[in-house]
Amino acid sequence: MECSLDRKKCRPCEGGIPPLGDDEITGLLRKLEGWEFAGNAIRKTYAFKNYYETMAFVNMTAWISHREDHHPDIYVGYNQCRIEYSTHAIGGLSENDFICAAKIDALLSV
Repeated sequence: MECSLDRKKCRPCEGGIPPLGDDEITGLLRKLEGWEFAGNAIRKTYAFKNYYETMAFVNMTAWISHREDHHPDIYVGYNQCRIEYSTHAIGGLSENDFICAAKIDALLSV
C-alpha cells in the first residue's frame, strides 16, 4: 500500500538526480487539491480573513519547512499567501515538493 504524501518524509537532495518528468508531475498533482504546475515549480494561493491568519499560516509553513529541511518561496499579502515549491538543487521538481505541499494542506484541514 502506498503511503500518502503527507505521511512521507523529505529526503536530502543535493543534486545529481534528474527532476521529475511531466507524467510523474501530473500524477503527483492529482493527489493535491488546488496546486498548479508553473515553470519549474508547483504553487498554490491560500486566502485568509485577515493579516493575522495569513501570518499564522506563514509561520506554520516555516515550521513544516524546518522539519522537512525543504523550503518554499513565500509571497505574502494582507489576506493571502502564495507558496511555491521547487527543488533548486536539481532545477525542477522532486517528490519533496509534493510532500511539503501535502503537509501544508493537511495541517489546514485540522
